Amino acid sequence: MKGHHPTEPALERREEPAYLSAVPPADELAAPARADSAVPAPGADKTAATGPNGVQDRGGAPDPRAILDSIGQIVYDWNLESDQITWGPNVESVFGFLNAAAVSTGRGYAEYLSHDSESTPYQAIARSNAVDQGKGVPFEVRYGLIPPDGSRDATVWIEDSGRWFAGPNGRPARAHGLIRVVSDRYRQERQLAFTSRFDPLTGALNRASLLQQTAHFFAVAAKHKQSFGALLVSVDNLFMLNRTYGYDVADQAIASLARRLRANCRERDLLARYAGNKFGLIIQGADTMELSAVAERLIEAAATTPFETSAGPAPISLRIGGAVAPRNGRAAHVLFQHAEEALDLARQPGAARFVLYEPSLAREDSRMRALKISDEIVSALNEDRILIALQPLVRAATGEVELYEALMRLRRPDGSLVAPASVLPTAEKSGLIQMIDQRVLELALEKLEEHPEMRIAVNVSGQTLHEPDFFSRLRALLEPDPGLASRLTIELTETCAIEDVEATIRAVSGLKQFGAKVVMDDFGAGHTSFKNLRRFNFDMVKIDGAFVQNMARSEDDRFFVRTLIDLARHVGIPVVAEWVEDKATADMLRDWGVDYLQGDFFAAATLPTSRSAAANG
Repeated sequence: MKGHHPTEPALERREEPAYLSAVPPADELAAPARADSAVPAPGADKTAATGPNGVQDRGGAPDPRAILDSIGQIVYDWNLESDQITWGPNVESVFGFLNAAAVSTGRGYAEYLSHDSESTPYQAIARSNAVDQGKGVPFEVRYGLIPPDGSRDATVWIEDSGRWFAGPNGRPARAHGLIRVVSDRYRQERQLAFTSRFDPLTGALNRASLLQQTAHFFAVAAKHKQSFGALLVSVDNLFMLNRTYGYDVADQAIASLARRLRANCRERDLLARYAGNKFGLIIQGADTMELSAVAERLIEAAATTPFETSAGPAPISLRIGGAVAPRNGRAAHVLFQHAEEALDLARQPGAARFVLYEPSLAREDSRMRALKISDEIVSALNEDRILIALQPLVRAATGEVELYEALMRLRRPDGSLVAPASVLPTAEKSGLIQMIDQRVLELALEKLEEHPEMRIAVNVSGQTLHEPDFFSRLRALLEPDPGLASRLTIELTETCAIEDVEATIRAVSGLKQFGAKVVMDDFGAGHTSFKNLRRFNFDMVKIDGAFVQNMARSEDDRFFVRTLIDLARHVGIPVVAEWVEDKATADMLRDWGVDYLQGDFFAAATLPTSRSAAANG
């Protein structure tokens, strides 16, 4: 720059100048009563008037500087050639810790900049590649200021916007602008960004982030002709932890496990909370032998020392499935699918705690059967052979029907019905479950339209619920009669709920905005903590029928069902027991305070007859 141009001030403590943001130059704002405004408008009082909030009017016009002072924002003018900053008079009152004299230069101001700042004043202005065409160049930057002797937690976050103006050589010579404190908004945005990428309980990556970052490992492996490993680590004794110590203590143990897994991996490896009781790991540069060694080390690390919790030391045992890329998969979803298959084998009675994926003819046969079932699902969807059977849910006290659950049925071309258990797992893995859920919702809403007195519950999978367009599709289904939503109940499995707690909370809130009710299905099958059960805001919880079905024969199941009932009632959530098959079980559940009962003892699920079909004979 022509003339004096000092060395770059230490704007982020990196020997760079300081900057600031937008509005008219500070000397102009400081002197509103200029020659062109000295003559008052006709009828205006010649003395200054005080407007609302103590803002002084001059000649009938508000004083811009006074307005900024009153709302806690600061204007400034920065001469980059001399590095001098002229501040508005409220700089000390707004920041609280800044002395105007100490920050009268860019270099002095830079002493307070946080190293966590994504950009700096100097980068925003002096290193701009834009060209000033005579009207200045706009800029905007956000950064943190650390009070003297302050910690990172005390950082004040600033939004700084303005214009810089070029000198004779075309480079920035002067900047003026406006500063405002945005600490609360910044922290909210950071929290949202964190929860979208990380698991709140463990601080590890979530599954979506893990799968996304796995693409980078594929790229590195291809470039260097290396392999890398994927591990799925499952807590083998989670059910016992939940029942013995309680859900919150089990959560503490899982959080401690995440820290121990991290401590036993290298910094360059990835750790993620893959699902409720599963962690996913990417081990860079690992072949079969190295991956096996890592898995055995993790199993031993968990087994050697119990995990400290508020209820005392709690043991955790692990089962691990692994796969090596690119040999066992050239895409993230394929690689982890194979690791999941290996984990399934590790969970078998008598199996080793770590199983490495190997292709097998039996699994290939299973895959071919899955393809056949997928084709059958697609044909049934295209030919309207997906049906719903309705099973009543009754009030425990009176036996009156509260609502009906819509259960999916697939009818083959020969008229026989396919059991849902033989269809739905394949639909989940193939992604066809979303199409099935859509069709079941359509059929349920048709039935609600036919019967104004009826209420229906529909099961929705986690894949469907967390699809970005789920709510827009539901809105389209309800558009002809939005009032149907008030008689619609959506059931979500507990496993779905805990896979992504924050996303589930948002989804439940969204469903309730439509007017629908929301139920947690299969309560007790996962490990919902006491804290999360309150946060979910479900209208009801439905105890997993596998425990209810065996109550008459199993003291353990009776104890566990009673515990689940007490937990739900403690937080004020009505309880449903499903798979009730005999009078003794029904009476026992009534005595324990269950609100609703469902099962073949009251009525089996039956295919309803539509009015149009009945009219046609």
